[in-house]
Amino acid sequence: MKSLCVFCGANLGRRPGYRRAAEHLGESLADRGVTLVYGGGNVGLMGALADASLARGGRVIGVMPRALAEKEIAHTGLSEMHVVGSMHERKAMMADLADAFLTLPGGFGTWDEFCEALTWSQLGLQKKACAFLNVEGYYDALLALADRAAADGFIREEHRDLMLVDSDAEKLLDRLENYEVPYVPKWVGPGER
Repeated sequence: MKSLCVFCGANLGRRPGYRRAAEHLGESLADRGVTLVYGGGNVGLMGALADASLARGGRVIGVMPRALAEKEIAHTGLSEMHVVGSMHERKAMMADLADAFLTLPGGFGTWDEFCEALTWSQLGLQKKACAFLNVEGYYDALLALADRAAADGFIREEHRDLMLVDSDAEKLLDRLENYEVPYVPKWVGPGER
């Protein structure tokens, strides 16, 4: 794994552990020589993540829609910054630049980006690992929902298993670096089973 796309909040959240996890992840990526690809912000967990990686000598690539860059939340000290026209272009470029995806705590935008990447894996449009760093149990409820969806027949078990999860950043990074694409049966739509 040469590059990792990290989705995370533009806010710090209310628990200090979220920021610490973002900073530790940024440092670990730099120490491992893994390029960080992220949303390009200088605020919240995004800023903490990027700053920590840069402070350790890491390479950091930001991708931000023009509308957000014009609000002056773009990080100005990155290795590379790509300003794109839309959120759709942002997600596509981040996916092109990254070998895998990891999600820290965040809100709707973070969840949207991760779910789209995971759906691309489910549909076989990509073969990249998708992971949650489950800081202080932040994603427990979402993971329970995925388990319920699998139990109730809305997600196949093998698709549910595409979600890698750990609360330890180092263990999760090791899993991402050693990720082997599992066999995932072709997705079939309604009425095709």
